[in-house]
Order: sequence, then C-alpha cells, then structure tokens
Amino acid sequence: MAAAPEMRASDGDRDRVAAALREHMAQGRLDVDEFQERLEQTYQSRTYGELARVTSDLPEIDLHTLPATATPSASPRKGTKGEKSLKAAWGAWAMASGINWVIWLIVMVTSGELVYPWPLWVMGPWGVILLMSTIFGNTRDQRRPS
Repeated sequence: MAAAPEMRASDGDRDRVAAALREHMAQGRLDVDEFQERLEQTYQSRTYGELARVTSDLPEIDLHTLPATATPSASPRKGTKGEKSLKAAWGAWAMASGINWVIWLIVMVTSGELVYPWPLWVMGPWGVILLMSTIFGNTRDQRRPS
C-alpha cells in the first residue's frame, strides 16, 4: 500500500530523507546552505507530502546500494563514539607507557646498573588488548540493524 501524501511521517522517514540529502550534497547536487535549509525542512515535515516536496527536484537514491564509505564522509560529525573512545584509550596507554619508561630510565641512571625493563609488563598486555580492539572492533555495533 502506497503512503498517501497526507499521512503522518515517522522519525525514521525523516532520517531516510536526511540521509538522501547528505548523499546529494556529497555528489554535488546541493551546496552546504541549501543542504542545511532542506535538512531543516525535513525535520519540520509532518507528512509524506511535505517530505516529498523537500526532494522533489532531486533524483531518487537507493540508500541500500551506496558504498559503505559514502555516508561517513558526508556526515558532519568527526568520528563515532567508539572511535573517540578508542583514541582516548590509545592516548592513555601512550601516556602511561611514557611515564613508566621515564621512571625506569631515571632509576637506571641513578643506580648506575642495568635494571630489568619492567615497563614492558605494563605496556605489553594493555597494548595487545588495545590492538585487538582496534583491529577487530566492536562486533556488537556491527550486528545492530540500521
């Protein structure tokens, strides 16, 4: 059953139109100002007819056939929450490792003898876990339906 223009649109319908607008902007059909204006109209739309008017002069886009890299590059956000937390974890690892190596170096210089490189035991296991998280990512997010 086709949706009548006077039927109320859902948040999901508005999100699909917003995704299509992002793709049109990425392909150069819309400039940034026009994209912002249409995005505002999209989220203010209440019916299917109002949503159809936002994209009436643009060709249809099948969002399911887009390449995986097309949507993130068009998105104004810089990285997902998971990417940001992974960067923060690597930063904490680097900072803690650096501090431990500086302490080790100070102890070695002041004692005048070779000291076992114990910072390896601090940074090794933690680094391996972070590396595995970086390589394999969070599979829970990948299984979530879009």
